Amino acid sequence: MNAERKRRVLVVDDSALVRQVLVSILSRHPLLDVVGTAKDPYDARERIKELDPDVLTLDVEMPRMDGLTFLGKLMKAHPMPAVMLSSLTAKGTATALDALDLGAVDVIGKPAMNQASGLEAMGTEIAETVYAASLARVAGRRAPTPLPHASLAPLAQRAKAGRALIAIGSSTGGTEALRQIFEAIPENLPPIAVVQHMLPGFTAAFAERLDRSCRARVKVAEDGEALKPGTVYLAPNEAHLTVGRHSVGLVAMLEVGDRVSRHLPSVDVLFQSAAEACGHHALGVILTGMGDDGARGLLQMRQKGARTLGQDEATCVVYGMPRAAFLRGAVEEQAPLHTIAGRLVAWCERDS
Repeated sequence: MNAERKRRVLVVDDSALVRQVLVSILSRHPLLDVVGTAKDPYDARERIKELDPDVLTLDVEMPRMDGLTFLGKLMKAHPMPAVMLSSLTAKGTATALDALDLGAVDVIGKPAMNQASGLEAMGTEIAETVYAASLARVAGRRAPTPLPHASLAPLAQRAKAGRALIAIGSSTGGTEALRQIFEAIPENLPPIAVVQHMLPGFTAAFAERLDRSCRARVKVAEDGEALKPGTVYLAPNEAHLTVGRHSVGLVAMLEVGDRVSRHLPSVDVLFQSAAEACGHHALGVILTGMGDDGARGLLQMRQKGARTLGQDEATCVVYGMPRAAFLRGAVEEQAPLHTIAGRLVAWCERDS
């Protein structure tokens, strides 16, 4: 497939004004072609048959059938990349996570007030999100198989001594990838630090949802807290997550600053700090995502003796970040998503 061809977009929203604004925004992207609009899911169903789009934007609240119900039906009957528009509210946050669970590639936060001007202000971000989604592979989901409690010798001893760390970076498609991994791992792995590119305001709700379904504890990292085995620490929005060595062992540090590799938080920043703080006691994993964030940092981890793993092309929603890291020589091994949890446990149990 020629990656440079224009990607065909269908805009689905019950608001004529929002449809107009989105068409204007998306039409300015050189690799997007808005081929049509629909005012509700029934209209969208016919337009999909007629226009065969590569990606659609889908509002949540629409007449006759809500966006989530339509998304669920679409993913069963005609799987295709979809980007949900969800309001930036507590209810909207939960809905957005439901949409990701159902198979949406990504979510765009729709302003509750002044939608036209608010969407215009987000124009570049919206267009890039829809373009990234248009490249996504949408496939059936494989349920994780929980792994048994692991012995983890000798890495567990280093974890107790405050040296071992698993660092993970992901972006587009990463919420589902992380869910599959974390629902499969046992509760006694070394601390896991994660940067997942997410819409502002969604990270805490995502952490809470994972915490309810995983054996390990999952939380948003706090500045200065000691990193404990059996716990997953997600980088908060608008702050870089780094790890440092202190007398108590490994400590999370949050740094508010400029974007690195076009992101805040940045996977590169996390990986670079893991390389310095943990050296060969670290494991680095790069998952599905658009762009190259994490490639440089993962290379530094490998150069410091860390084990490094990349999600393979066949199971990535977007094979961007893992590909960039692989081409840099940062990836020691590529693996399908459903095997990554097992590889982490095996590496933790293996002598370094």
